[in-house]
Amino acid sequence: MLLISLNGNLHQWCWEICAERPLSSSQRSPSPSPGAALIFSLTTQRLLHGPDGNAPGLCIDNGISLPQGSVDCPNVEFEYGDADGYAAELSELYSYTEEPEFTINRKCFEEDFQTQVQGKRWPELDQAQQKAYVMRLLDGLEVVNRDKRLKAARAVLYLAQGAFGECDMEADVLHWSRHNNFLLYQMGTFSAFLELLNMEIDNSQACSSALRKPAISLADSTELRVLLSVMYLMVENIRVEAEADPPEWKSSRETFRTELSFPVHSEEPFALLLFTMVAKFCSGHAPHFPMKKVLLLLWKVLLFTLGGFDALQAMKMKKREELGLPPLPEDSIQVMRRMRAASPPTYTIELLDQQSSKRGHRSRRVRPLVKQDSLDIYNERDPFKNDEAGVDEEENDDGDSGIEGELDLMERDAIIQAAPAQRPPIERVSFPRGLPWAPKVRQKDIEHFLEASRNKFIGFTLGEDTETLVGLPRPIHESVKTLKQHKYVSISDVQIKNEEELEKCPMSLGEEEVQETPCEMLYRAMLYNLPQYMIALLKILLAAAPTSKAKTDSINILADVLPEEMPITVLQSMKLGVDVNRHKEIIVKSISASLLLLLKHFKLNHIYQFEYVSQHLVFANCIPLILKFFNQNIMSYITAKNSISVLDYPHCTVHELPELTAESLEAGDNNQFCWRNLFSCINLLRLLNKLTKWKHSRTMMLVVFKSAPILKRALKVKQAMMQLYVLKLLKIQTKYLGRQWRKSNMKTMSAIYQKVRHRMNDDWAYGNDIDARPWDFQAEECTLRANIEAFNSRRYDKSQDSEFAPVDNCLQSVLGQRLELPEDFHYSYELWLEREVFSQPIRWEELLHYQ
Repeated sequence: MLLISLNGNLHQWCWEICAERPLSSSQRSPSPSPGAALIFSLTTQRLLHGPDGNAPGLCIDNGISLPQGSVDCPNVEFEYGDADGYAAELSELYSYTEEPEFTINRKCFEEDFQTQVQGKRWPELDQAQQKAYVMRLLDGLEVVNRDKRLKAARAVLYLAQGAFGECDMEADVLHWSRHNNFLLYQMGTFSAFLELLNMEIDNSQACSSALRKPAISLADSTELRVLLSVMYLMVENIRVEAEADPPEWKSSRETFRTELSFPVHSEEPFALLLFTMVAKFCSGHAPHFPMKKVLLLLWKVLLFTLGGFDALQAMKMKKREELGLPPLPEDSIQVMRRMRAASPPTYTIELLDQQSSKRGHRSRRVRPLVKQDSLDIYNERDPFKNDEAGVDEEENDDGDSGIEGELDLMERDAIIQAAPAQRPPIERVSFPRGLPWAPKVRQKDIEHFLEASRNKFIGFTLGEDTETLVGLPRPIHESVKTLKQHKYVSISDVQIKNEEELEKCPMSLGEEEVQETPCEMLYRAMLYNLPQYMIALLKILLAAAPTSKAKTDSINILADVLPEEMPITVLQSMKLGVDVNRHKEIIVKSISASLLLLLKHFKLNHIYQFEYVSQHLVFANCIPLILKFFNQNIMSYITAKNSISVLDYPHCTVHELPELTAESLEAGDNNQFCWRNLFSCINLLRLLNKLTKWKHSRTMMLVVFKSAPILKRALKVKQAMMQLYVLKLLKIQTKYLGRQWRKSNMKTMSAIYQKVRHRMNDDWAYGNDIDARPWDFQAEECTLRANIEAFNSRRYDKSQDSEFAPVDNCLQSVLGQRLELPEDFHYSYELWLEREVFSQPIRWEELLHYQ
């Protein structure tokens, strides 16, 4: 009985300590006990996991009922992954305005195919004949006439789209699309289209023509859209693995990945060319670029060359093993997939509220405690219930704090015992035992704990020494032992330590061995223009956000969706409106996924690469931009039906299109939610967590921009992964929001306790963090920036290291060295000699300055 009582009231007890019961002046201590937060954490940890930290202990009932479904907001059955389904990812490449071009591509192919191969269809050709025909098409790409080149490119695009004119079912289209794309790659099509893409990017005539037009439409980007579509279809079809793939396809996949990651013919990865297109578009020099296709291709190239989340987890485990670190306690994505969202019924508490409202003023004073008890006992109050038409919880406090002690215990028991009789019978939910995450402790946390303990019991500190425990009481010994059992050393900690040693001893440690990975190659190529790339991506994200208002100075991202002739009927306008909204959603999806991939891979490759990208995102106002994105009716965004299924590829290529009506456009599809929108929301929340984690200055930005009510509204989405990242963002700023906010949001606090990972002595609910000093925020960012600049200078700016390089003073050995000169230098040697040697006057007097 004692254990059950403790189990039922533990959360109320801890939250009252941290929020609702301020200490009197005589009770306050200028130096709080260093073990207060840790003792509470250890106590609850033992209750949850058992005495040994692993065995299941008591499960704390913290006011969160797991999914039974809800009338207004049902459970969202969403599985997070690298990308959506194969067919969905292909269909999002095309806008509905481009639908007539499927027929044009087919016509271009059939006109050429009938002249080359008579009396046969494409599926009837053997592989040798198919290769011979593809070679003839590639020859057509090298002609001078621009129109003939475009026709050949459209014929190639028709093959890449699956030769749908020869198919009767959608599955056949996807099968032949996959087959043809592997065939096209093996015949060198990607390299040929890459050359054409470079020509179109440098086409100054098309750029100047687009700049002179008052309104840009699909017609201005026809060649670019054809080229990018072929390249996207090749990347996406080859990237996706299948068990039935023949060995030559697997070999082609690895060759293609290497070709995109480590370029042979150029000095830059293919992703850098796409970043350059994005920056050029945002600068206003090329407003006709089809940005949706560029961003989709960029995302898939990053996903293909760097690896998805599963590959990232495998690389992380391998790197930890190489550094001699213990394996990861769990796979974060897998843990989140097993978590369930909070989705409780709400009618029982409403019955209690009605009963309480009849008791007058005294009952009204009791209501806060009644609600909390009903939460702890019945576990059926929605912790995220928030009436949008009303006032948020943090603004609706009635000032009844500190009165719980006046409640008569017998009256309280009577109310609690009366509740089950009025509650309709519902099915009980089986709760998971224990917390989903293993707790973590940083080395820094152990040092802070020992520093505070030594100051209190001994009167002096021992710096970073965490082994000497002389003079400290026995409970402190036990606490330190428990902290060390859960100590977690990240790869970033090791990289920062190595970087400090390299800065201190550049001569003795010598040159650092840098592994040439795709991520390292990409960072080196992006380094000097990386700020412009990040600003460009955020500009497009801002223009595509549903909360953004059209401004005269904003960029036009609709160049590849608006038709030449604007709609004249209501039905055409509705169709274009759906297409524009879908277009923006796809852009948000691709940018959010690309930024998240970059941050995660750069962090694994080197922490300061991650910090460099993060700082430029913060400087470009990424944090308020994401908060602005979430400052909308997020449930409406996630359940938006901006799609017309009969116009989606490959359905539209093999079926007769029915007559569209206003009712069919309004109805949309039958899906419960929009996959890409929920995917985008989770990615943006993960981005926000990446930018603000352990950064107090950026956490204060969340507080300054009043993110708490915005994030709380996002908790209405009953999806476990999204709720987890929202709760993480609320947890890091809780200490800055004040006691009143914590008191008014006890259910949110309980949700944080249940779902978010525990840091043993993290007093996030108390507000006593040692690092949370506002005057240190600016210094924190400046120190980080100095460390990043030192890292980039040491590793990538080789001219800065010349003072440490040995100098050869022998004239004969210097002149006798063999220098590797580029091939074209031999052809222009005489010109170089004339320009650099003979035409330059010799200033002998300058030698005197070096005496």
